[in-house]
Amino acid sequence: MPTEPIYTQGVSKKPLVSFIIPVYNLPASLVTECLDSILMLSLDAKSCEIIVVDDGSDTSLLSALNAYLDKIVYIRQPNQGAASARNMGLCVAKGEYIQFVDGDDALIPFVYEHCLDLVRCQDAEMVKFDLTRNKKQDNNYNIEGPMTGSQYMSTHNLKVAVWSMLFKRDLLCGLRFTPGLLNEDEEFTPLLILRTERLYITDAKAYYYRKRDNSCTTSKNKKTQLQRLQDTLRILGQFQQRIDTLPPMERNAMQRRIAQLSMDYIYNVARYTHSLHRLETALQEMRRHGLYPLPDKKYTRKYSLFRRLIRTKAGRYLLILMTLR
Repeated sequence: MPTEPIYTQGVSKKPLVSFIIPVYNLPASLVTECLDSILMLSLDAKSCEIIVVDDGSDTSLLSALNAYLDKIVYIRQPNQGAASARNMGLCVAKGEYIQFVDGDDALIPFVYEHCLDLVRCQDAEMVKFDLTRNKKQDNNYNIEGPMTGSQYMSTHNLKVAVWSMLFKRDLLCGLRFTPGLLNEDEEFTPLLILRTERLYITDAKAYYYRKRDNSCTTSKNKKTQLQRLQDTLRILGQFQQRIDTLPPMERNAMQRRIAQLSMDYIYNVARYTHSLHRLETALQEMRRHGLYPLPDKKYTRKYSLFRRLIRTKAGRYLLILMTLR
């Protein structure tokens, strides 16, 4: 299947925001709901670019989206995965800012306007916001910032979902998603945030998220689970190799991220395998990469308790038992 870009009329040469929507085998009704949520924003046609990347769905969405073709860029490519679809969107995007939206999710327009206001009025390079699983709107928001990305990562547990941030396209400087990774956000998001000098955090629930039973984070398929573990260890190794090349503040931020992701990795080994032997083997592999023992830091109470738990074989056995519930 060749890539089929369709460049439509009415798209500005330099819109304020490019919305990139990867889709694969989704009902057209969900995709149009996603598009409608974006078109309800205060952005006019010159300020808004919507890019739909159909990652080789069994049936093309082109006819189903006929009513939107004067408002979007539609690209159909052979199935290559979410990372490739997002990269394709980035190659096409012209906007000053980038916002990813999964095709079966949607924005909460009234709440998302708050994020746009931070961009327009505060010259934010990045706005991190929250999700909701219902469409209730709230107009009371707490804001932190501005801060650098390294300050944020040094003091907060990072939520890596790529759709949870509106960011300047210039921050990318060639950064792309790694094709083939099941959890590509784990790699992409920290690297992007470290490049940010003016970051704002808001608890505005601007993104309507539908839980996916077949996503890599919720899948019960053993092959998928094991690949996710392998991908996480690969990302951890790459982050660890970067540590010595970073300035002190960024190094501290990355060390916290590595510790947080290492904790998640260890827990998921226990949760997916329910095997003390597999857990011990994973810890030995982490030790070879300099990732274990976990650093003696008081990042959070949860982190400190987890670190103490896995220091002993009895604690690791207890962790296995806890995941059996």
